[in-house]
Amino acid sequence: MAYTVRELSRRTFADFEILAEQQGSCWCIFYQRAKPAGRGLSPAEQRRINRRDKAAFVREGRSHAILVYDGRTPVGWCQYGPADELPRIDAGRGYHKVGRPTGSERLWRITCFFVDRKHRGKGIATIALEAALRSIEKRGGGIVEAFPVVSERMAAVPEWRWFGTPSMFRKHGFERVAALGTSGVLMRKRIPPGGSRATGSSAAERSGTARPGRGR
Repeated sequence: MAYTVRELSRRTFADFEILAEQQGSCWCIFYQRAKPAGRGLSPAEQRRINRRDKAAFVREGRSHAILVYDGRTPVGWCQYGPADELPRIDAGRGYHKVGRPTGSERLWRITCFFVDRKHRGKGIATIALEAALRSIEKRGGGIVEAFPVVSERMAAVPEWRWFGTPSMFRKHGFERVAALGTSGVLMRKRIPPGGSRATGSSAAERSGTARPGRGR
């Protein structure tokens, strides 16, 4: 089965909407806000505000993600972006103890994955991760952070696997930095600027099962 990947943009936002509705309208916006929003509002009103704000971030070029397609059907995503685009991470108690890495290299974060229920177990998250790492490389590279869940109880619930797994990131060169409470860990990887392949030759690339898609 051939999958294609595209960047989240104004042109692909409608496809992202399809997936976001399947995920319960979370809109993958939690980590883009420095502080909570929508307290005291009804679930319907919260969803409306989440969609509105996500659409605004995309229009302004302040929201990054990889969308994975089966033909013309969106089946999964991986959210990534510069650290300042995902500021909520800094507020975490565990992360606050570690802090951002020192140095001048740009800091990136990979926060969320989602795969359509019918396409789970087919490597969609890995395809999305590899595409996100390639995109970061093309944008100048830097330090990339990931926050996978290590709690077996939480990992047994599909919705909690949206952070990815430690083994998935280790296979792509990430190293454990610190525990984030009892449920997660902070992992980091350095990606050189584009030109030297930082992510290696992925399984999807070798088999020809994933390739950049063209806009509609």
